[in-house]
Amino acid sequence: MKKSILLSCVLAVALVGTLFSLPKVVVNTKGKEVGKERSQSEAAATTTAAPEASPKSQHDAATLSPDQQKIVDQLRNGFNNASEKEKAVAGLKLSDEFAKLQKFDSSAFYAEKVALLSPSIENLVRTGDRYYEAYGFAIDEAKAKNLGVKTREYYQKALDQNPGLLAVKANMAMTYVNTENPMQGILMLREVIDTDPTNELALFNLGILSMRSNQYSKAADRFRQILTNNPANTKAKFYLGLTLVELGNKEEARKVLAEVKKEEKDPVIQQAIGELEDRLTN
Repeated sequence: MKKSILLSCVLAVALVGTLFSLPKVVVNTKGKEVGKERSQSEAAATTTAAPEASPKSQHDAATLSPDQQKIVDQLRNGFNNASEKEKAVAGLKLSDEFAKLQKFDSSAFYAEKVALLSPSIENLVRTGDRYYEAYGFAIDEAKAKNLGVKTREYYQKALDQNPGLLAVKANMAMTYVNTENPMQGILMLREVIDTDPTNELALFNLGILSMRSNQYSKAADRFRQILTNNPANTKAKFYLGLTLVELGNKEEARKVLAEVKKEEKDPVIQQAIGELEDRLTN
């Protein structure tokens, strides 16, 4: 697969939505840097949780406008000055604001603060989700490893309280892929499928992992399973089209990609489809 295609595909999933977001470390490719470093205080504080091997962070590096910075400063001051009773609420507002600004490291950092103050399942899952988002955008392998550890830590705390959180298991599984025990992630995904054979997130992740190991027939089967139950899932349809290209099934690939082109407006996916269509004509 061409590197440019693979990069476009990874970015497409990341940008279309978090439900099926794919950690870039899973396919060993790189995304785009989007700005400057986060504040020194937050960078230093987060180092314990997720140290960075390089001076720039892909997501927390985004430059804020003066109005955005003003809101962040107000929310941070509100958190720092909040009473013990109000601190969790103030921390959540700050975490949410950073998430909205796509500053995922800082969002996870403050979500963790909230979870430590109030370790409810909701707060634990949110912290795991936000570390997972940061993990999904991490370029540096050492940083991704540490973010994966933090993701698993909070997801596991949530699962200890409720083992039936299938989305948590499906996300957590993907953080094992580049560890010394990748099969643990595969087994977790299979556990989810055993519990819920139509679980879209687990099927999608298994499809992505099959692609990673060049098992395109298996990947296509997974994406078809999703589409059987949810024909409107354009992410699964896009990846089905990609696998069909790799399998050399040009006629079906053209049909699937044409459908995605009509249904999905995201410009990154449109660009990726254009590259795939070029391959189909060569």
